[in-house]
Amino acid sequence: MQVHDWQAIVKDCGPLVWQTAYRLLGNHTDAADCFQETFLAALELSRREPVRNVSGLLVRLATTRAIDRLRQRGRQEHRQADGCDCEELTAGESDPASHAQTHELAGRLREAIGRLPGQEAQAFCLRYLNDMSYRQIARELDMGINTVGVALYRAKARLREDLGVAQTDEGNPKGDTWHLGTRDEVHNEET
Repeated sequence: MQVHDWQAIVKDCGPLVWQTAYRLLGNHTDAADCFQETFLAALELSRREPVRNVSGLLVRLATTRAIDRLRQRGRQEHRQADGCDCEELTAGESDPASHAQTHELAGRLREAIGRLPGQEAQAFCLRYLNDMSYRQIARELDMGINTVGVALYRAKARLREDLGVAQTDEGNPKGDTWHLGTRDEVHNEET
């Protein structure tokens, strides 16, 4: 049985776990719940099997838990109706109308991420919310670099379609103020 100093791990990795959860969920209550669930799941997992990369495990668990919460939130809102920091993916505008539009787009993006298949959602969040390289994502999700590229490409395509973002020939969205990247990023990171 592997023994970890969880107090030190929470102190060292807590900010990263919090950032991951809050950026995806966009509110303190859900992020706090996700934070606690992440550390509890990591503790339980470490009791069953050895953990080589604790910080990587925590980021992956936080991302998974946050995506699960987004999906749950989407189902609840859908039932009632018939919040990455995702706002960082949008350009910052200073006037109130632009701020409201950015906030609305961030909420729509959170909902759309919650509808992505698991591997695509995880890869997208690790890349664009945690600024991880393709190589880091491949290591965290135990997949090849090309598979990461495919997952990101599919995630971005689904998000563009879901959010109604038009794409120009250069890969930049037309008419919106945010950019999800291009397929060529895979080749730039492999070299």
